[in-house]
Amino acid sequence: MKKISILLIITILCTAIFSGCGSTKQSVLIYTSVENYILEDLIDRLDEEFPDYDIIVEYLSTGNHAAKLLAEGMNTDCDITFNLEYAYLSQLSEKNILADLSAYDKSIYLEDTVENDDYIIQCRNGGAIIVNTDVLKEKGLDEPTCYEDLLKPEYKGLISMPSPKSSGTGYMFLKSLVNAWGEDEAFAYFDKLNANILQYTSSGSGPVNALVQGEVAIGLGMTSGAVIKTNEGAPLKILYFEEGSPFSLYGQAIIAGKENNKAVKDVFDFLINTYNYECNEKFYPEQIFKDTVYDVENYPTNITYSDMSNNTNDEKNRLLDKWKY
Repeated sequence: MKKISILLIITILCTAIFSGCGSTKQSVLIYTSVENYILEDLIDRLDEEFPDYDIIVEYLSTGNHAAKLLAEGMNTDCDITFNLEYAYLSQLSEKNILADLSAYDKSIYLEDTVENDDYIIQCRNGGAIIVNTDVLKEKGLDEPTCYEDLLKPEYKGLISMPSPKSSGTGYMFLKSLVNAWGEDEAFAYFDKLNANILQYTSSGSGPVNALVQGEVAIGLGMTSGAVIKTNEGAPLKILYFEEGSPFSLYGQAIIAGKENNKAVKDVFDFLINTYNYECNEKFYPEQIFKDTVYDVENYPTNITYSDMSNNTNDEKNRLLDKWKY
């Protein structure tokens, strides 16, 4: 069976497809920021469902994903944006880059996930403090019980965090503490935490990968990624502090002018009506559907979420301008 190419890796194939070389099939280009394990699943499912289409999936980090679409505008070759954080989708909507999706039924989703007629919820991505219990034991360290604990000198070089400038996961930790403590106190905290950070990763999966490899003892990362690795046997433990689980809403949209292309609509409808349910059942069970709740092994339940209010694009840009690491 023909495999769908990942444009990021096989750029030559992209050139051939768009120049019309060797293929008369209709093509669909998707920009996405899903994690690797979801990317593989997405490619496999699209390949199974649409053998008569050339579907190209280009992975981009969240920040690069948004920046590329903003730079390309409606002249982009991209047809569908999949798994992009709401603040960025809002910005694209304001620039009239996204197609009107008001014809799609949004009443099936929880009210707090419905924000705009130009994009539709894909998942709720929650974060947690994740620890490698083996590394903590090896180094004779206690589990942290609050954010203040992460400043202890014994954790120096043992903490990984995604960069808020490139990762939606990193930003949601910053925003949650700004809302919980106030802006000045939150930024002062991250100034102190920086001394203990081994690395700022470019994606939300980076801290979990570093934990699994034993490079760090503590990661500010995605709950979903930690559960996947735990179920594979990694010695990880998920912790929530008093401020709750920070989270972001990620959605999908069609680029304006592409909504009447049959191949694009076919693929988008499959994502909305089929794949999102499968993806939430396997990877992202945090609830987005009113009448559907999934249970994934070792996934925390009854999660208390952080205050993520005022999560606008203007606010995000303003806070990121102040981030210096």
